[in-house]
Formats: sequence, C-alpha cells, structure tokens
Amino acid sequence: MLELAYPWFLLLILLPLLWWRRRRHQADQVAAPEIPVGHWLSDLPGVSRSGNRRSIWHSLMLLAAWTLLVVALARPQYIGEAVELPVTGRDLLLAVDISPSMEEEDMVLGQRQVNRLIAVKNVLNSFITQREGDRLGLLLFGTQPYIQAPLSFDHDTIRTLLQEAQIGMAGRATAIGDAIGLAVKRLRNRPQEQRVLILLTDGANTAGEVSPDKAADIAASAGVRVYTIGMGAESMIQRGFLGSRRVNPSRDLDEALLKRIADKTGGQYFRARSTPELELIYENINQLEPIELEGKHYRPTKALYYWPAGIALALLVLGYAITFVSDRKTGGHA
Repeated sequence: MLELAYPWFLLLILLPLLWWRRRRHQADQVAAPEIPVGHWLSDLPGVSRSGNRRSIWHSLMLLAAWTLLVVALARPQYIGEAVELPVTGRDLLLAVDISPSMEEEDMVLGQRQVNRLIAVKNVLNSFITQREGDRLGLLLFGTQPYIQAPLSFDHDTIRTLLQEAQIGMAGRATAIGDAIGLAVKRLRNRPQEQRVLILLTDGANTAGEVSPDKAADIAASAGVRVYTIGMGAESMIQRGFLGSRRVNPSRDLDEALLKRIADKTGGQYFRARSTPELELIYENINQLEPIELEGKHYRPTKALYYWPAGIALALLVLGYAITFVSDRKTGGHA
C-alpha cells in the first residue's frame, strides 16, 4: 500500500492560498484593480508582473509544481507485504559418516533394500526442511573430515550437497575424534546456547589425530552439545555360495564410545537399527532442540518521493522556459 512518511507536510500546500488571500486583502485596502488568477505567483523569479502576459494555465502549472514538491517532502512510499525474517535459532552442524561401511544394505526404504547412506539422505532431507530458522551446516567424514556446507540459512543448498555425497569420498577409515574437533572449530565462535552437533556413524574410531574422548572434552569446554547416532541393523540374512546365514552387520559399532561422547557434552545417544527408528531419532532431536517459532517481521519499503520531485522540477523548468520565450517574443515585437 501507499502511505506518506510525513503527512503533516501536506499543510504546506495551503501556503500559496494564504499568500494570495493576503495579497488580495492588501490590494482591496488600496483599491487596486482586481487581482487576476495566479497573481500570487507574480513575485516568483521568471514570472512577469504584467497580468496580460500571464495565462491561467501557466499559474496552474506552477501551482502543480509546488503541490508536487510538498508531496515529495511528505515522502510517499510503497509498503510491501509483511516478510518474516529468519528466526534466530541454533547453529546446528550435521556430521555424517561416509566411510565404506555405510554401503551396507541393511536398511529398508519404500519396500526396497537400500544402503545406510541412502537411508540417511532420505531422513536428513526431511529433518533439514523442518529446521527453518536454524543455521545448518554439513560435515562429512571418513579418514578425514571436511566441511561440505558451511553454516548457513540456505537449506536448499545443504540438501543438494548432501544428496551429492558419495561413499568413500573422505577415505576408507573413520575418524570420529577429528570430525568432532573440526565441528567444534566451526561452532565455538557461535552464541553459547546454540552450538549443536549431530554426529552419525556406523562404526568405531579407526583413524585421526585426536582421540574421540579428547575431542569430546574439547567440545564440552566449548559448550557444544553432541548428539550421537549409532546406525546399522543388529541382524540380517547374508546369502553366500554355501547358503544363507544370520549375521550382525553392526558388530563394529562402538556404542560405548558414542554414549561417552554424548554424556560428556550434555547431548544424548541414539540407536538407529532401521529407517523408521532413524526418523524417530531426528524427531526426538527436534523436540530436544526446539525452534523458536516467534520470528520478527518487517515490511519492505520503497521510497517514491523522487517521482513527484522530478515531475515538479520538470514543470518548473518548462514554466521558466515558456516565460523566457514569451518575454523574448514580446521584446522582439516592441
């Protein structure tokens, strides 16, 4: 909608009328001839004092210019629809194990057997969508951890980069301690109560320069809460040349380590044996780390004062040009 920032300036539009009434009152007192329309403009530079050399439309042109200048002073502006600003939520880093063990096909998604990473991508895609207002980041780790997406409100890009992650991109081992250390480095300068790391792995720490326990101590001192998720089914049928046998695909998962990390940092450990359990875990984390729903709103404002100001300037220039030409012609005929 349109509105004026300083509407009281519109009172200035009445000034020419008051001036004209005052001049007319003075003229009546001295019995002067009747003042023609536009006489109140006779003192403006470039306007002839001779009544027969002014036209009504010329006076109206100058009156319109004055009116437009006053409207410009009142600062007309267009106010757009209310826009909700991103809520100042948490700084939440998602750490995902992409070591070769994540290729184990012990998850079910839509009636089909899929590997662990595909299940994680599917569940995290929904989780990221629900975290509107949080600054999210994506950390992938194997032998080496690296930031795939820095902390950002651009959740669409984070989802895209997650889908592009491939098993083995970060090496063939699992450096849980280094992953936590890198996450702490990225989170430690963020506000104290907003530092959250969700770390998902299906194995044990087999590489890295920093031990997971030492990294957990560092995270605790930096105020980073770490939620750990141990992923993988506990039982599956494995087919071979000699027949089928039941195996535990999560035999390498170090649950005790993941529990210690969560306990030290004030987080919580979760066990995901199936895709539905993984979905439930991220729903629980949503409840443990709720989003502040009350955001700030603002209305985008576009200033429009330059339109009436520009038109007023054009009218004044045109008025002076007409007066100048008229004077030149009158002088030439004289």
